[in-house]
Amino acid sequence: MQKKILFIGFVLMMTSTLHLKAQYAKTGNTYKRWFVGSSMFLLGNFSSTNRPDFAQLNFGYRITGKDIITVEPKTWKYAWPNGIHPFLNSSYGKPQEQFPGYIREYGFSVAYQRFLWKGLYAELNVMPAWQSFVNVDGEKIDNGFQIFNTYRVGYHIKLFKDRFFIQPSIAITHRACHTKMPGGFKQLDDKWSKFVFGEPGLHFGFNF
Repeated sequence: MQKKILFIGFVLMMTSTLHLKAQYAKTGNTYKRWFVGSSMFLLGNFSSTNRPDFAQLNFGYRITGKDIITVEPKTWKYAWPNGIHPFLNSSYGKPQEQFPGYIREYGFSVAYQRFLWKGLYAELNVMPAWQSFVNVDGEKIDNGFQIFNTYRVGYHIKLFKDRFFIQPSIAITHRACHTKMPGGFKQLDDKWSKFVFGEPGLHFGFNF
């Protein structure tokens, strides 16, 4: 119930900001080209269920006022299949769906973001990720690799005279391909879709 309340609150916050003017100029060089940031998914590190030990740092460059490229080194771990929606599916966090251990991933995303109207943007994020499979005794038992894509729609909100910004968003995540998982992991993962629809996001950053 708590996760559903947080999700509903996120959606309300996102829709309430759509009237804000946030798009950068179509021409000229008055906007700051570079930015660094991260994701509010960092708050998941305080979770008691499936704590991700997550870290991410975004480095972005505005090619124009409407076109942005970002690279995002990141790492996290998870003990439930990625195909389970963390907010909308009650199977998330249930012991019978838990892996016999966890997966630690190290990824490097490349994202292209395009402003569509005012602060509204669409984004394609492609991430190759290297995986370590760890059993319940904390021992590494296998390696893996996957391509993890995110198709995102969000809104860019300027803060403090454009020194900072936040970007609430909704995404479809897609495990486009991955190597074979070890026994115990594969059986649970195969039960779930390679897509998750309606995954919320909230990025933040500092312009310079």
